[in-house]
Amino acid sequence: MKLLHLSWQTLPWCKATSGQWRYALRNTMAMCLALSIAYSLNLDEPYWAMTSAAVVSFPTVGGVISKSFGRIAGSLFGATAALIIAGHTLVDPWLFLFSISAWIAVCTCACAMFNNNVTYAFQLSGYTAAIIAFPVINIVDATQLWEIAQARVCEVMLGILCGGMMMMILPSTSDGTALLTALKNMHARLLEHAALLWQQDTTDAIRTAHEGVIRQILTMNLLRIQAFWSHYRFRRQNNLLNYLLHQQLRMTSLISSQRRMLLNWPNPPENLQQVLGDLIQALSRPDADIYTLSRIIAPLAPRDPQDYRHHAFWQRLRYFCRLYLRNSRWLQRLENASAVAQFQVPASPALARHTDYIEALWNGFRAFAALLMVGAWSINTQWDSGSAALSMTAIGCVIYATAPSPFNSLTLLLRTLLLLSLFSFVVKFGLMVQITGLWQFLLFLFPLLTTMQLFKLQIARQAGLWGQLIVFMGSFIAVTNPPVYDFADFLNDNIAKILGVGLAWLAFAVLRPGSDARKSRRHITALRRHFIDQLRSHPTRSENEFESLVYHRISQLSTSQDALARRWLLRWGVVLLNCTHVVWQLREWETRSDPLARVRDICVGLLRDVMSERGVQQRPLAATLKELQHISDTLSRHHQPAARELAAIVWRLQCSLSQLEATSDITAVQQ
Repeated sequence: MKLLHLSWQTLPWCKATSGQWRYALRNTMAMCLALSIAYSLNLDEPYWAMTSAAVVSFPTVGGVISKSFGRIAGSLFGATAALIIAGHTLVDPWLFLFSISAWIAVCTCACAMFNNNVTYAFQLSGYTAAIIAFPVINIVDATQLWEIAQARVCEVMLGILCGGMMMMILPSTSDGTALLTALKNMHARLLEHAALLWQQDTTDAIRTAHEGVIRQILTMNLLRIQAFWSHYRFRRQNNLLNYLLHQQLRMTSLISSQRRMLLNWPNPPENLQQVLGDLIQALSRPDADIYTLSRIIAPLAPRDPQDYRHHAFWQRLRYFCRLYLRNSRWLQRLENASAVAQFQVPASPALARHTDYIEALWNGFRAFAALLMVGAWSINTQWDSGSAALSMTAIGCVIYATAPSPFNSLTLLLRTLLLLSLFSFVVKFGLMVQITGLWQFLLFLFPLLTTMQLFKLQIARQAGLWGQLIVFMGSFIAVTNPPVYDFADFLNDNIAKILGVGLAWLAFAVLRPGSDARKSRRHITALRRHFIDQLRSHPTRSENEFESLVYHRISQLSTSQDALARRWLLRWGVVLLNCTHVVWQLREWETRSDPLARVRDICVGLLRDVMSERGVQQRPLAATLKELQHISDTLSRHHQPAARELAAIVWRLQCSLSQLEATSDITAVQQ
């Protein structure tokens, strides 16, 4: 009885929570409803409506809305392109193949130049054109082309509408709640991160934790976009949300900068770690205020006016406390705000990002070459199912061009298609041939999809597999009106789909994506180029924009297996970012024409001399560090308080640059 009880409790229907049941039922009902309506309307291939409803099945309202807009725009754009290209080139199969492959290559290239919904729209535009155009390669009547394009777009729209309607009937957790929870969790995690980094130890765990914090903050930008689409309250507060994300990035930089000072401080106070520990505990309390924090850090106040190291750390620690408290207050106001509340905050741009044009062009060329190869084979062999192979090759090349690990993703897709081939054979020729109405098939499909949705939520390691099984199942079962049970066509079509994905995998194997080492070098070179721009009197990017751009580039290799490439990209990003903060502080420090202002200009000039797009050389770097140390020592003995303040800032610059001395062969890594 005990064993029976345990086995019963492990079933997905018993383990599922109310939220999981709501998600599974909502998506299953949307897919079944889309299939039923498309079937009753006698659309050409109604299973595409079910697939469309599965694709937009996001757990939040904002995700569904934003994804639906991208899918609608991409589908319309792709269908228009397919009509124009196919309508002018169908008389010549080779010209048609060349033209449609070029269009898909352009869409693949454009995916890397944008983000979020725009990227998704270009992906849809690419493989929607493939799905519409490739099946009509053997027709000569333009009217039939228009009918196919019209049917595909109607099926996509129907799936999106069904998904949106079910989201209204069975709403999920609010996007705003998820965003506020993520912001508060990250706010608390920053204190844990500070406690970890403000130690004297140097381990790989510290670097990994720093990359994880950066990645999590940037991921919240996606939550912000979803919240923007879910409720007008967050559209009104979008400027505040951008501001909070930038401030969390700034606190991450402050934590890293203070760590560099701690590692380069020869004789820190004995009570330093005790005061820092008490400070972090006080900041974690919701009732923390500036007066309580002042009493905690008072024993750490510098006594010697010439100890510029102590003054530098003290000033940045106070700045961190003020920044953290300010963010705490903004989070409280945001959480308690009414739906019509508006806040006056400093203008903050959206988080910056970059485009790797070399990788984008390479992705487009790969898609073009793969489609030409598969298309040439189909034309020369007169393969009836060549259109299915071309469509799956296009889907594989477009979707996984921007994936961090395309080989793993394509291998998973191959496993999915093999499983679906066996499953669809049993369902189509074992079950569907024996039923006479769609409602009978839905009695089987509804519990099946519900169970698969629950497995997707409960088995995290196999969530990708279950998600792909749900999305691609409709195209394998291929419910049509009237139904078709041709085993030869079924077998050829399934083999073509598997071969199409396999040829996409082969294209990635031959025309491999750039290695992480080469990507790291390109990112580092671009960061140095952007840093040189920051040294100008009127830089192109603001301090916030440069900071978010640096962290975005660092996050690009956060999942890389090349530890050396990740380490050097993180090191260069942190060094250049810390130097940039010092440069902006120097730029705002003094504007009068006196000897101290000229010393400030000398420090900025030293940075221009030591840094270039090719990197730095060991000897000039050592000379620069020695010169910065001499300037700090000299200014610390100056009679003016402003000079001693400048000495502290110059020492921070030296601490930031000293991280590049961590290896004896910098030049070899940079070239």
